[in-house]
Amino acid sequence: QVQLVESGGGLVQARDSLRLSCEASDPTDSMYAMGWFRQAPGKEREFVAAISWSGALSYYADSVKGRFTISRDNAKNTVSLQMNSLKPEDTAVYFCAARYVGDGSWMSDQEYQYTYWGQGTQVTVSS
Repeated sequence: QVQLVESGGGLVQARDSLRLSCEASDPTDSMYAMGWFRQAPGKEREFVAAISWSGALSYYADSVKGRFTISRDNAKNTVSLQMNSLKPEDTAVYFCAARYVGDGSWMSDQEYQYTYWGQGTQVTVSS
């Protein structure tokens, strides 16, 4: 079972940058794909970015493409989300998610396909 802990959230101004981290603990030492999702007040949780176990493949929501970058360091069991040019509409609780995979290239933008979730970290962008 993968346990996930997010960090790095905070209050920033528009056009600022922020880097979120997700530390994973996996006692099985198996492959797992990772994703970032977010939930704004009064809205449903939505996909932000995903990365395969190998790190060679990544995918972004249109709303963050070109501004956000997802990366991972499997040696440190961490996945990061670098967020640049932040906008007030990026304000949300950000969650990282994981799913064990047998294919190192697998990734998904579908929330239901992820098994494990972190507790979330708040990102607030003021205008």
